[in-house]
Amino acid sequence: MSDVPLRILFVCGKNLRRSPTAEAVYRNDPRVEVRSAGVSEKSKHRVTEKDLAWAELVLVMERKHKARILEAFGGLENLPRIESLEIPDEFEFMEEELVELIRGGVEDFLSALNEQ
Repeated sequence: MSDVPLRILFVCGKNLRRSPTAEAVYRNDPRVEVRSAGVSEKSKHRVTEKDLAWAELVLVMERKHKARILEAFGGLENLPRIESLEIPDEFEFMEEELVELIRGGVEDFLSALNEQ
């Protein structure tokens, strides 16, 4: 991996618990630059075309979030890679188990990218 941080957009449903937790966990990690968004109209910050243009990797919490992004933005050129962490919506913001699941999934992707 290069010295330039990887830009990751974390996405969940309403941008209330899972994706803001992921953003908080990785906010000060020098390997990455992070933002978070949600796919719902009720999201604190709803994913935008600008978010997707910024991101090099989008990590969604569930496959249905990837489907919503592709439905809304599938016509865009150069969509970033979108992968699912498969983390269900059953945790509170910064809950210890949620943090562990996020770290496990994100580190797997960072390791895989490092090996390329």
